[in-house]
Amino acid sequence: MLRRDMETARRLEFQSKALQAEIDTLRSPHTETEGSVAVKFKGRMKDALLSLSGKQTAEETMRKMRAEVEEMEEDLERQTEMNGISLTSCTVKTLHKDDTQVVQQYSLAGSCLDLGFQVEFQLSEAQGKTITKLDIVLDTDDMQISSFTSRAEERCELIQFFRTLRSFSEGLEDRRRTFHHFQEKYPTVVSLPEGLVSEVMTLSPPELPSCVLAVHWSMTVSKEGEVIPQIHLLPRAPKKEFLMDSAGTLEGAPESFHSLLSVLGIEAALENIILALSR
Repeated sequence: MLRRDMETARRLEFQSKALQAEIDTLRSPHTETEGSVAVKFKGRMKDALLSLSGKQTAEETMRKMRAEVEEMEEDLERQTEMNGISLTSCTVKTLHKDDTQVVQQYSLAGSCLDLGFQVEFQLSEAQGKTITKLDIVLDTDDMQISSFTSRAEERCELIQFFRTLRSFSEGLEDRRRTFHHFQEKYPTVVSLPEGLVSEVMTLSPPELPSCVLAVHWSMTVSKEGEVIPQIHLLPRAPKKEFLMDSAGTLEGAPESFHSLLSVLGIEAALENIILALSR
């Protein structure tokens, strides 16, 4: 029982400190050197380790261990809420060690909001700490974030990857939440062809089911890691409907929607379009 609690405590200790290092880095980006990362350890297991020498009773050790685990679990939850990153596993392996250099391999697995990831990197410690190799696997087939991830691997930009991952994950969550909101509020007009993960929300008035307005919401990721939402409105209707639309309402819908976006924002613009179809 004691051994299992100690192993749990060590795992939580490592995860807590790894996440804290990421938070510290994100708070002071201008002090970072590209391609480097620092993971700090403070040795919070001191009391538990001292107990192994017989200076504490088993009961005292167990009590302190449980308190330590609870404290670290709470700390980990707070950090996850702050940066959106939750680690499910974390291992470290020493690949090389001599008087001048230490090379360690880190393997992390977890998720940022609902987007899972696996990261493996080598950290070389000589004059400083430098990432020399980086491999990343993401649970998505999105070409934009995949292309950025490939560039991050080539440049060993771990910190920039996590910053962009968080922004991209937040963009996915904003889209999911917005689409779900309108589907719940206007079920007779709004549908999601591919469920809540869909990039497309379709709008169709009940009396004209053949006329559909498709809202396409995707994200672009720049070479620098900036995530930019791209939202377009595309009309879909039989040719005869376009011919009968003498006012050009369908043809002009995309431009009108972009004007609403620039003035009202995403949710208000979508609400206006949906209300117009519902009348």
